[in-house]
Amino acid sequence: MKDIEFFKMHGSGNDFVLIDNRQGQISRQEAPDAARVICRRKLGVGADGLILIEESYKADFRWGFYNADGSEAEMCGNGGRCAARFAFMKGIAPADMTFETLAGIISAQVKGARVKLQLSTPYGLLMDRELELDGGPVTVSFLNTGVPHAVVLVEDVSEVPVIKTGRALRLHDFFAPDGTNVNFASVVGDNRIAVRTYERGVEDETLACGTGSAASAIIASLKGLVKGPVEVVTSGGELLRVFHKVGADNRITDVFLEGDTVLVYEGKVREL
Repeated sequence: MKDIEFFKMHGSGNDFVLIDNRQGQISRQEAPDAARVICRRKLGVGADGLILIEESYKADFRWGFYNADGSEAEMCGNGGRCAARFAFMKGIAPADMTFETLAGIISAQVKGARVKLQLSTPYGLLMDRELELDGGPVTVSFLNTGVPHAVVLVEDVSEVPVIKTGRALRLHDFFAPDGTNVNFASVVGDNRIAVRTYERGVEDETLACGTGSAASAIIASLKGLVKGPVEVVTSGGELLRVFHKVGADNRITDVFLEGDTVLVYEGKVREL
């Protein structure tokens, strides 16, 4: 495969390569390898994930989302925001759009660089489970906001060894066999938290994670530590806003993630 056009974009420092794949230049079988090659830092374009925009009979488009290690993910909040702006810029979808993911049909609204994205209905809520690590017990909450997220509330996220502790929790038997993303969050205001994320599939700390920001904001809100909409300060310094509603039995609905997107550059991949 040669001369495949791509956009490099990021949302809050979470960066992605996006390709209009409606003509099927990259097949589903080839996509994992393509993601590993394209997303490699220094040796490829470099990104946290590869997003393929494809035809859909259910929505304005369908996406295939692949982490840098080639694994396919159900959902990614910052990637979804970038995909929505990309689709609007390319004339694939209107400003108010829907797109198909493994987590279901997602809606988004594009207003210039700013995108508000609806996440799938969260499930699997677990609060304050104590898990044993080599360094001692850690209190963890959990919520699936399209992909699984563990949330650890701490006094100061700047003091957390995110890679060491994040990897230990990501691989903990409690989350077997698929593992989980891991977020460390601290309250920094009445409606503001700071979050750092160890991301499954990237296997490193990322500058931001949209679904992780949403999970952290919802957990902090359920514990009465912040009021919504919750502002999330990411590791990259960007500010995201998380909207949600809580019903009976802590049932969470109407989750939206809002923030800016940045088009970094356009280019062509010569060979894969």
